[in-house]
Amino acid sequence: MKVLVVGGGGREHAICWKLRQSPRVTELICAPGNGGIAKIAVCVPIKATDVKAIADFAEKEKIDLTVVAPDDPLVMGLVDELESRGLRAFGPRANAAIIEGSKVFSKELMKKYGIPTAGYEVFTEADKAVEYLRRGSFPAVIKAEGLALGKGVIIARDFAEAETAVREMMEGGKFGDAGKRVVIEDFLTGPEISVLAFTDGKTLRPMVSAQDHKRALDNDQGLNTGGMGAFSPSRIYDEKMADECMNNIFLPTMRAMNAEGRTFKGVLYFGLMSTKDGVKVIEYNCRFGDPETQAVLPRLKGDLLEIFEAIIDERLDEVDIGWKDEACVCVVAASGGYPEKYETGKEITGIEAAESLDNITVFHAGTKLDGDKLVTSGGRVLGVTALAPDLDSAIKRAYEGIEKVRFDKMHYRRDIGIKKNQ
Repeated sequence: MKVLVVGGGGREHAICWKLRQSPRVTELICAPGNGGIAKIAVCVPIKATDVKAIADFAEKEKIDLTVVAPDDPLVMGLVDELESRGLRAFGPRANAAIIEGSKVFSKELMKKYGIPTAGYEVFTEADKAVEYLRRGSFPAVIKAEGLALGKGVIIARDFAEAETAVREMMEGGKFGDAGKRVVIEDFLTGPEISVLAFTDGKTLRPMVSAQDHKRALDNDQGLNTGGMGAFSPSRIYDEKMADECMNNIFLPTMRAMNAEGRTFKGVLYFGLMSTKDGVKVIEYNCRFGDPETQAVLPRLKGDLLEIFEAIIDERLDEVDIGWKDEACVCVVAASGGYPEKYETGKEITGIEAAESLDNITVFHAGTKLDGDKLVTSGGRVLGVTALAPDLDSAIKRAYEGIEKVRFDKMHYRRDIGIKKNQ
């Protein structure tokens, strides 16, 4: 089969890496890809958000399956466009991708169908939002309604921080159109868990649990990022919690989307928090998480292509999805200054040395080839990923790997997976 993967980050590298293991994948193409993906797939310079160009390319090249990985093209309707041309595509259609594309939609869905989440209010005017905050308690969670590269969530410790966040989003255009409406949520406390699930709208199969680390600095300090590392499994997600989530959150969400005429076929990501009142939904994503994917897919025994095809054909219940008992840890190497201003074009060395260690894979996120050199091209640059018999061993091995890698101003957290209550 000729397969096209849309996207160019660490998540897409992990998806390409896993698809390459399928005996049925004869040609693998990625748009736009990156310096690491280029070693296992043909990269074509088409932006993931250029819906028409991607669809034209898939049609012209007679692509058998297009895997749409990032949130933007899913929300923009790339799957719909491909299907309208008679092409097979993996990922939810736009009317289902709205579960991530609009935080207002997702909160109202949870409220309507009794899915546990934080209390909230929606605002379209900054002054009214500020007045609400003035009467409220802190910390408070302020979310831009739309897609903001994982950075549109502010946890404000006091009123001054909250007002600044609201006005920057709604009046200052910090997140463009994504911040024209805001959701203000009650602040919940407790450990977070990420569970990704395969679903074809009839069957839902959760993947192994994971947790990412959003803050830029150790001990969960610093700004929110797209994710500085992840590990799988979660230390606290046991069988009892899994049953609670399946019955109260996962299946009710799938059924709610069906009831709304928005059947979700693809990967549904559940961002969860274990609170004193039970597990609650923090957020939904309409696709594989990043960097959770890099910690989850190395544990997958099954053929990813077979799973994708079964979801498209609504026969997920027929597919055997197995998971390795080993733990997996991904530590992100980022450009100095990320998630704010950072420099690119820095030469990267040591990847081969890292991958020479047992069970280490380095997934590329922000890299590109510059002649015969590999250089940085983004904020998150690499995900050094280790598979080991248990979490503590995987953590140790991932850090042994990342210590081999070098580029100017490289930054990474040194506490991924360390806290025992996670």
